Amino acid sequence: MELDNAKMQVAVEQGVTMVTLSDQKILDEINIARIGENLYALVRDAAAPMMVVDFATVANMSSSALGMLITLHKRIRETSGKLVLCNIQPAILEVFRITRLDEIFMICASRSEALEQF
Repeated sequence: MELDNAKMQVAVEQGVTMVTLSDQKILDEINIARIGENLYALVRDAAAPMMVVDFATVANMSSSALGMLITLHKRIRETSGKLVLCNIQPAILEVFRITRLDEIFMICASRSEALEQF
């Protein structure tokens, strides 16, 4: 899969697409749109996409980035796939809790824990 930019690393482990976001800050609309398009492209042709998104390096993200993740989650769910988020920094995790997105997304503490969900 050829991705539009180097804002993420993609690997496949045990049949699960592992996406590691590489930006510390996911704030500007152009960057968010580019990341979203890359993520959507990864699930577009899969029958039942299985994806882990690793936030280990992300320290800040905007509400638009949350919206992009909600759209990704919806697209994956529509094809009976599964999305798991992991390594979310405490400040960002607090936003997930406040907005109750932690009730929508499966969030794991580590990459290995996330992989075990499949």
